[in-house]
Amino acid sequence: MIRAHKFLMRPTVGQAIALGDMLRDHCSLYNGALQERRDAYRHVSKTTVRYGDQSAQLKEIRAFDPERQGRWSFSSQQATLRRLDKAFAAFFRRVKAGEKPGYPRFRGIGRFDTVDFPKDGDGCRWDSTPHDPVTHVRFQGVGHVKVHQHRPVAGRIKTVSVQREGKRWYVILTAEQAVPEPLPQADSVVGIDLGIANFLADSNGRFVPNPRHGRKAAAKLEEAQQALSRCKRGSKRRRKAVEKVARLHRKASRQRLDHAHKTALDLVREHDFIAHEDLRIRNMNRAPEPKPDPDQPGSFLPNGATSKAGLNRSIADAGWGVFLAILNAKAESAGREVMAVDPRNTSRRCPECGHTAKENRPTQEKFHCVACGHHAHADTVGALNVLRAGLVRREAQPA
Repeated sequence: MIRAHKFLMRPTVGQAIALGDMLRDHCSLYNGALQERRDAYRHVSKTTVRYGDQSAQLKEIRAFDPERQGRWSFSSQQATLRRLDKAFAAFFRRVKAGEKPGYPRFRGIGRFDTVDFPKDGDGCRWDSTPHDPVTHVRFQGVGHVKVHQHRPVAGRIKTVSVQREGKRWYVILTAEQAVPEPLPQADSVVGIDLGIANFLADSNGRFVPNPRHGRKAAAKLEEAQQALSRCKRGSKRRRKAVEKVARLHRKASRQRLDHAHKTALDLVREHDFIAHEDLRIRNMNRAPEPKPDPDQPGSFLPNGATSKAGLNRSIADAGWGVFLAILNAKAESAGREVMAVDPRNTSRRCPECGHTAKENRPTQEKFHCVACGHHAHADTVGALNVLRAGLVRREAQPA
């Protein structure tokens, strides 16, 4: 089992400058490799340049520029070239599937924030001073950087990455661990229905409030963005304004992540089987198609884009995708079972008589079956139907 650990680094001023130089030089290598691929394909020969061709050039690049490219780990530079190769592989996959291609783009230094080291001990070393009670990580060209290790790391370290978030630096480890012991049986199953008014409702009638971290930060964020718009490009004042906006976004993101971890942990501890809706969040966030006005060419009819934009912001603020990913990871570690089911009609089907109709849900919160008169909260009904569908699918799966 592979698990990731993320720790805050506390570099000195000189080490922070060296880490910034490392990101800058890896960004330059990424952009240079991308330019080479573009130029080769634009040539009359339509030459295709692959990862192996570019990796073979690294020795010459490092010898030609020893003060910059020659300072850093050879393996980390190979990882940067693999990163570009994966971007092109994803581009061709999307083209083949008929999706929006999204050709790989050049990265500005402000948008290149991660350097990967494929193997612990090759250009980097975790816990580089084991005799010291303070944990350090060593990077080639940077030195031994102090790390705030807030929890132990179990297993063998596979890869090490350095990441910049604003003015903070983090080290990310992936460790290969033995499969942990499962939690004791809870003898409980549950279905959950994710929503906006409430973050989730379960089949037992319990509700988890939606913290709406993004909405709470909206006023401060709006003020910070307005201040940013008044700053001159390239000025020191603008850089400070950009950092303030990013800091507010990061705070809301960390709060959202913390809430997702705590909610998922409660579910995993209390239940052996958890069923949830198989949501297509990307499709739910799509903007509505424009409606041309047949009477006035060049004009468009109202399509509800404004209200849909507000709903999209609420969906993004809830963070359903992050929560479900965390839930699946925690369930795997705890020996629990998580199953996704088809969400169609889960909030319109009566759990008592099985009657399905749009009229069963007169409002967003109320459920009133027109056939048998059953009353309940609509989200609780949805969670009950999700649980039943999950149990049916569970029984139908081959052993």
